[in-house]
Amino acid sequence: MRYSIDPKSTKKAYMQLYEQLRCDITNDLYKHGEKLPSKRILAEETLTSVITVEHAYEILCDEGYVKAKERSGYFVAYRKADFVPIAENEEKDISPDHRHDHTSEFPFSVLAKTMRNVISKYGESILIKSPNAGCYKLRKAISDYLARSKGIRISYNQIIIGSGAEYLYGLIVQFLGRDKVYALENPSYEKIRSVYKANGAECDLLRLGKDGILTSQLTKTKASVLHITPFRSFPSGVTASASKRNEYIKWATDRNGIIIEDDFDSEFTISTKNEDTLFSLEPTHSVIYVNTFTKTVAPSMRIGYMVLPEKLVDSFFHKMGFYSCTVPTFEQYVLAEFINNGDFERHINRTRRKRRQALRDK
Repeated sequence: MRYSIDPKSTKKAYMQLYEQLRCDITNDLYKHGEKLPSKRILAEETLTSVITVEHAYEILCDEGYVKAKERSGYFVAYRKADFVPIAENEEKDISPDHRHDHTSEFPFSVLAKTMRNVISKYGESILIKSPNAGCYKLRKAISDYLARSKGIRISYNQIIIGSGAEYLYGLIVQFLGRDKVYALENPSYEKIRSVYKANGAECDLLRLGKDGILTSQLTKTKASVLHITPFRSFPSGVTASASKRNEYIKWATDRNGIIIEDDFDSEFTISTKNEDTLFSLEPTHSVIYVNTFTKTVAPSMRIGYMVLPEKLVDSFFHKMGFYSCTVPTFEQYVLAEFINNGDFERHINRTRRKRRQALRDK
């Protein structure tokens, strides 16, 4: 029997099946375009329900590994490490989606209560200057959260706290160097380009197709740094497929380049599982992961963070470690408390459920 479910595992049955199927797809046991086993066959093989199998397939579809064809079944959409480039005629221009919601659904009562608790718990220590990379409590809370939610397993020492993504972009340019060419998605969030240009870096705009930057654009650019938003890029709404994400990593490996993964919107995916991050696919060398709490908590919560790959940690602190953290200690403690007591993830899960339900009601 190829697939099996371990009843003693803490993982849900559909997640066990999803991971086994994904492993077989990425290891080329199923070729691109090949039909996968039917839901009924898999349910019988794994002694589970058809609903469990359907749930696993839905996640594979959400992540771009599989495509569902009406009345035909599920077919592999993934291409092994994208060694077979996507043909140009399969790619098309995308039209911008100007919806960019900056409102917050985070309950104010929880925010107020947590602030009071932090003041009571930590007292005058909230007035002490933060360590340059950020407070240990917040960096550790973020590292634990990333492991639980995104499969990113790192040391807290790889995390740098700063006052929003724009500030972190500036640090990245100074760290990697203004002499490099920075490739950006076209279209992309205008402030990304503005920050790079203000820091004296040259930008190359690479046209987006239906599932990410066009292969032809990646091939011809002279850039050695690639800034991407693989999930719901703004303003296009394009999400990079699993094949395209692997193509990005191969691009960085071949050029000895760096990818800046801007993950500002993925927490509120309507999928029951977060998209695979590029960092989780290549955690040691080529990906710098950037995210903020502006959308998930509140626009006024100017707290962002970046995760450095292991090979860059020492050089970053040697070159940039003198910068003071730009986020007050009090706000860092409040956010750490949100994450550690479960309020943050409850908010994320509640918002996802509401958005999935709204989609069903349409």
